[in-house]
Amino acid sequence: MMARRGHDVTVLERDPQNLARLGDDHGCTTVVGDGLDDEVLRDAGIENCDAFVTCTRGDNTNLMAAQIAQKRYSVQMVCAKVNDPQRAHEYNKIGVFCIVPNLLTAGMMRCWLTGEEYGPIESFNRLEDA
Repeated sequence: MMARRGHDVTVLERDPQNLARLGDDHGCTTVVGDGLDDEVLRDAGIENCDAFVTCTRGDNTNLMAAQIAQKRYSVQMVCAKVNDPQRAHEYNKIGVFCIVPNLLTAGMMRCWLTGEEYGPIESFNRLEDA
């Protein structure tokens, strides 16, 4: 979606077969490798990026990659997908913006069911509202 809006996007993936799911016209640069490896991150252009999003299946991997991007490479906008709301809550305290898919989905369903207006992501993405 970001590439279609004119942004330069690099997708970093360990398994080259997974890149096939992007299709043929995704418009992204692709890099095969481990997102926790400094050489791979530099090859992907982390030293010049404006934003870094990590969304593997593993919370630990996502949180570690987010911290590397923030602390080692000073990326200003860093977002991690985190499945564990408690872990996300703690990482938010130290400045890692986390999206918790289950909380986001539950909050949006609540709004749909009650007819409430959808608020900003922060209104769904809080452990205390779970």
